[in-house]
Order: sequence, then C-alpha cells, then structure tokens
Amino acid sequence: MFLLNIQSKVPIFEQIQTQMIRFIETGVLKEDDRLPSVRQLAKDNGINPNTVTKAYAMLEQNGYVYNIPKKGVYVAHVDKEHLDHSEQILSALKPLAESGISREEIETCLDTLYCE
Repeated sequence: MFLLNIQSKVPIFEQIQTQMIRFIETGVLKEDDRLPSVRQLAKDNGINPNTVTKAYAMLEQNGYVYNIPKKGVYVAHVDKEHLDHSEQILSALKPLAESGISREEIETCLDTLYCE
C-alpha cells in the first residue's frame, strides 16, 4: 500500500502521512474505511511501530482519521472543498529545497506550471 523510501531525507512518518492524505483525497480510501493496524503496517514495511503511531497521531490531529480504542483507526469525513493543502505542498517542496534548488527556480517552475 505504501512506497516508503528509507534513504529519503523525508522522515518515514511524514511519508506515511503524505501518502495517506493523498489516498483519502483521491478517494482510494473512503470515509469509515479501516486502516491497517499499527503493528501490521510496521511489520509490512519493516519499520518501528512508533513511527506508524506518530503518523496516525498526526493524521488524527489534522482530522483525516479517527481512532476507536481497541477497534482501530478509520478514515474520517473530509470535506474536500475546504482542505488545507499547505502541509502536503510543504512535504513535496521540502526535498527540493534540501537538495539545493533555489526558491527562484521553484517559483519559475510554478509560474510555468500555472501559466500553461
């Protein structure tokens, strides 16, 4: 379900969070769908369960999922018209900035993208 890059400078919990948000926003995951358990997701991806717990906590804090104790984590109702995409945009741009690409280069590309 997830494509995690262990070599990336982007923390794994952020990668999980970003992909989960994308799945929810595109309808791959629908309201009230049950997410994999923390243990199962950690086992499937060979990562620490605390990493998954942190990703799920951030998703819950941002209103994308809800937790029912001893039952699991589920996709929350997300009003797609009123989503704040800033977190997703920042997580996409952060690796570019970290790799040395200047703000001006990014802005030029954004201008090109939105002028087409």
